[in-house]
Formats: sequence, structure tokens, C-alpha cells
Amino acid sequence: MVSWRYLWRTTPLHRSEEQGDRTDLPSGWDDSGSDGRRQPIAEGVGPLLHRRYAVRIVGSSMTPTTLFDIVAANLNRASPEMAEFRKTRGEDGPLHQDDEFVVRMPGPWDGPVRVVRREDESFLLATLDGHLEAGLIEFRVSPDGDDLRFSIESWARAGDRLSHLLYNRLRLAKEVQLNMWTHFCVQTSALAGGRLRGGVTIRTRRLDWPPADSPDQLGPAPSKTS
Repeated sequence: MVSWRYLWRTTPLHRSEEQGDRTDLPSGWDDSGSDGRRQPIAEGVGPLLHRRYAVRIVGSSMTPTTLFDIVAANLNRASPEMAEFRKTRGEDGPLHQDDEFVVRMPGPWDGPVRVVRREDESFLLATLDGHLEAGLIEFRVSPDGDDLRFSIESWARAGDRLSHLLYNRLRLAKEVQLNMWTHFCVQTSALAGGRLRGGVTIRTRRLDWPPADSPDQLGPAPSKTS
């Protein structure tokens, strides 16, 4: 497991923040599910933050599917020590659609999530009641020429007013989250048997809510930005 001190000493972080627009909405963003336990984006508080963490992995002999199977088999192999994925619904073993997890972290950061899509090279998690955020987060491995690209992409608003204060005003929760997913990216490159090229790119786009063009019935959004 990569230590925090080693991570920040050796890994360049390229961070950017900019104003977002309608293209930052994920396709099918307002599907809250049939059981009412989902925390969809529309029920959150404050602006929508569309965030993407991405790394380029060089020197790995794995295919995207092989690496992704390793990650999905045990999320804790890539997660930092201070964050543990505990499965609360579903069979033991690899991640499947409809599995549920609680991400256990120090402080008030525990987050229940559900797997709402599982494909060969990606899976999508949705936040459930009690999560710090309301939205979606996708993990994906894709080819990048002869290399691999691993990304974590989220579309979320604060889950309630307290979360909005911690995340958007004090920015404390935002930095905790940034540290966690940056570590996940770096550790995934180690699981691939490769190395990072160019560090970790962290792009944040902020979309005021509700979007100006249609506050109530947006429908499916255009394809997400890369």
C-alpha cells in the first residue's frame, strides 16, 4: 500500500477548477431508482461538482479488462488505509451490479453506495441515504495508445446543508475526498505493474444549481466531457 507521505513527495498533482455548463450533467442523471434510497443529484444542496481524476499508466502488460477485474475484485487493494469498502449487500467476492457498500472513513465521512452499472472496463456507483454527497461516481480503465488510462469521474452535490458547509464553504470534505481518490489512482497504477506518466490530473467543473436553462425537467444530458 502506498503511504501518504510517499504519495505527496513523489506524485505531481495537476489541479484545475473552472465554470461548468450543461455538458457536465451525466446521462440519465436524475434516475433515482425504484426503492427510494438513492440520493439523486436533484435532491442535493448547492452547486454540482463534476470532477475527474485521471492517470496514464505506462509499462504495464495488462489489458484494460484484466486491470479492471483486479480492481473490482477487491476495492480495498487500491483504497487508502483510512478508507475501507465494506460490502453490505451482495455475495462475497468481486463487485457486481446491485451490490452495496459502505465506505468507512474517520470522522463523519462514511458513505453508503450502490453499484448501478457494471461493465468489462467500468462500474458506476450511486450514493444512498446518509451519504455526504448526492450523485454518481464512475471508475474506468481504457486504452491510451500502448498505455492504460485509469479515471475516477464524479457528478455530485452536497447531500445536505451540513455537507454543503464542509464541502463547499470550509472545503474540508473536498480535500479529504481529493486525497482518497488520488491515492486510489496511484495505487491502481501499482496494481497494473506499471508507473505513472505525468502525475495525477484533477479537473473540477462547477455548475450552479439549478442550471439556468431548465430547473425542473432537464432530461438526459449530452455525453459527458472527456
